[in-house]
Amino acid sequence: MTVDFKQEVAKRRDDMMKDLLDLLRIKSEREDDKADATHPFGPGPVNALNHFLKMAERDGYTTKNIDNYAGQFEYGDGDEVLGIFAHLDVVPAGSDWETDPYEPVIKDGKLYARGSSDDKGPTMACYYGLKIIKELGLPVSKKVRFIVGTDEESGWGDMDYYFKHNDQKLPDFGFSPDAEFPIINGEKGNITEYLHFSGKNSGDLVLHSFKGGLRENMVPESATAIISGNLTLAETKSAFDKYVAENPEISGTVTEEDGKIVITVIGKSAHGMSPQVGINGATYLASFIANCDFDGPAKAFLTLIGNVLHQDYYGKNVGIAYTDDKMGELTMNAGVFNFDEMSDDNTIALNMRYPQGTTPEKIKAVLEKLAGVEKVTVSEHGHIPHYVPMDDPLVATLLNVYEKHTGLKGEEKIIGGGTFGRLLKRGVAYGAMFPGYENTMHQANEFTDVEDLYRAAAIYAESIYELIK
Repeated sequence: MTVDFKQEVAKRRDDMMKDLLDLLRIKSEREDDKADATHPFGPGPVNALNHFLKMAERDGYTTKNIDNYAGQFEYGDGDEVLGIFAHLDVVPAGSDWETDPYEPVIKDGKLYARGSSDDKGPTMACYYGLKIIKELGLPVSKKVRFIVGTDEESGWGDMDYYFKHNDQKLPDFGFSPDAEFPIINGEKGNITEYLHFSGKNSGDLVLHSFKGGLRENMVPESATAIISGNLTLAETKSAFDKYVAENPEISGTVTEEDGKIVITVIGKSAHGMSPQVGINGATYLASFIANCDFDGPAKAFLTLIGNVLHQDYYGKNVGIAYTDDKMGELTMNAGVFNFDEMSDDNTIALNMRYPQGTTPEKIKAVLEKLAGVEKVTVSEHGHIPHYVPMDDPLVATLLNVYEKHTGLKGEEKIIGGGTFGRLLKRGVAYGAMFPGYENTMHQANEFTDVEDLYRAAAIYAESIYELIK
């Protein structure tokens, strides 16, 4: 049977876009302060999950909500199961948006909204790919299980819960529409390690607080320090203006509140897997004040950030640099910073994307030797390096469909990002960004190209059919 999947997508363009816009309007950021027994990651992710499952029920699927952690529905029959893993949660919107991040806008062929490219847009494109197969009644010999999570951007607590509370067998193979074409068949390991500092301030300057970063997997867009002591507002402003002039990639302010000097630096957020693409407001801020007359743990905290972690995207300064011939080099994102003068436990969160050949334990052993660090702890949530060979039928099929639709050569790619594709031994990430695409995931003014989204839907439709026909 021959099907023109591009034409079938064209028939459904308006419906697909309406469903996507409705989903994008839901603010599905994780909010721990609003979490409870029925909203494990806050109300937003649950609202998005319920909305998506109601949409699936509208289209004739029988859905299952796994205690508001994740949801799923199935299509087809057969012993083998193709798993499609997507997610409905988003990272915090942050600032510097030119539009409302939760009121989607189409401008010059681009759809602007938080989640448009990560991952609601690709999820909807993939959903409509399967919807086409269902509506055409195409013959299939395998089952599809479409699974949506609500905590992919934070700790994958959704999938931990899903696999513990779902008595069905794991899918035999699958993909996640949460990256780029032609395919992501390898992913580096992903771990966050925390540097701890204790003790009180001493010296002529007092660091009252230092805060920066929203998520460990985001480059901190901004950071703020509150200080007092032997510095005047005027001289601090003068020095800061000079610093910004020397580093025009940043901006910021110096003000006075309650007799204390408040310094804020603004850089540019980016995905934590590519820290070199962002401008880390926290390390720039620390670099500005690290050499002032602080002492004790405040001095150690600022010195490490400003003189060691600043622009150390590959862990060379801290001594954890490592490169593998296939997976490439380790990257390090200094993601979240917390210092409070009243606390005995101040922390820096370092998120590493590491290739095969090194381990979180080896990384920890090196970080423990850094000056001023009292101890290092490792996140309970982490992922080891993952790779599916090119000759696997899953990879070969997906690349063949990509080549047919684009005329481009399908080649393997290994990334530092972590996707739900690695949940399965035979799992990959597949789309929806095309080569040459501007990646705005985790950034202000996130967008997806509208025509590329329809293009991806046709690729998903044919790929799913080829895998289950």
